[in-house]
Amino acid sequence: MSPVERIRLTYAFDAYCGWCYGFGPALHEFATANADRLELRVLSGGLFTGPRALPVSAYPHIPGANERIAQLTGVTFGDGYRAALTDGNVVMDSADAATGLVALRSQPGVNALDAAAAMQRAWYRDGRSLSDAGVYRELAAELGLDAEAVVAAFASPAASAEAEADFLEVRRLRVDAYPTLLLHTAHGADRLGGPVTSAAALAHALDQHMAAMTAA
Repeated sequence: MSPVERIRLTYAFDAYCGWCYGFGPALHEFATANADRLELRVLSGGLFTGPRALPVSAYPHIPGANERIAQLTGVTFGDGYRAALTDGNVVMDSADAATGLVALRSQPGVNALDAAAAMQRAWYRDGRSLSDAGVYRELAAELGLDAEAVVAAFASPAASAEAEADFLEVRRLRVDAYPTLLLHTAHGADRLGGPVTSAAALAHALDQHMAAMTAA
């Protein structure tokens, strides 16, 4: 399948979204298995921005939600993250996290889904703030990127503006929950699966959509 024939998908997520963390392994498996036919872009949705960008202690439902996420998806939450929850002082600022994703995904050769997953591990495994430039320096090394270029991008107004553009695009697509995986068609965008959908089920749903489009 040539690049012009690739199936276009958009993954709308938030780095501070626990359900996105839970969905990540299945999505990564699906995207890897279907890499030859997919064009996948990753956009930040802005779950905790403006007045919602608060210390994690302001969201007392999170520990209970994490238990359900772990039960339904099999992901694990790290000791560093649990310590951050106990401390309660890390501010979940999705605007900073979205800027960080831009800084990572804008580098040559990067896989945006890998970058998003690395960010979520930094928070949900290690309890690291995604507002900290030092985190992106470490993630750059993990992803084989130029750390200085990533840190410079994170601090740039251009990256912040692109992060805001992500938020606007997600709203334009009428995404109101995370994670959301969208299949783009000639008629618009259709949701593919949900937060507990397996890789195999995503592939099956994609095949069904494509068969229906071909038959139409």
